Amino acid sequence: MIAIGDLAPDFAATDCHGQPVHLSALRGRRVVLFFFPKTFTIGCTIENRAFRDNHELIRGLGAELVGVSVDTVKTQCEFAQQEDIHFALVGDEDRRISRAYDVLWPVLNVDRRVTYILSPSGIVEHIIHHEVRVYRHLDDVLRYLRQHPLPAADEPAPA
Repeated sequence: MIAIGDLAPDFAATDCHGQPVHLSALRGRRVVLFFFPKTFTIGCTIENRAFRDNHELIRGLGAELVGVSVDTVKTQCEFAQQEDIHFALVGDEDRRISRAYDVLWPVLNVDRRVTYILSPSGIVEHIIHHEVRVYRHLDDVLRYLRQHPLPAADEPAPA
């Protein structure tokens, strides 16, 4: 997997709302990039609902939210519509993004449940990896964002 301190691999995709998602275009903002195994499954639905219900809080803490699974874009769109998800969900059917982040389970060929918090410059700041305890991703994301706030635009960055 990608390690803390690494530059996050760039990717370009289309999200479930038909919007382009270019990781490099999100530079200047912190990004919470989470990988999950499969839409419409119990654990992944719970995880996505938790992120959905806290999307505005995450944005208020200065981060953009992007979810990725190996589902097709069509399946991601159906899932987003059913679950009323408004953040970017990306279908990675060809597994290009998942391979770049080295999050695929061997043999199963679906994503591990891994969340990366990326700095505004695209560097991996923090990694969360819990396979079963799906709520831990949101809890750990919120804890990290609260404990590591970005400086306000008019404040100098800490040395």
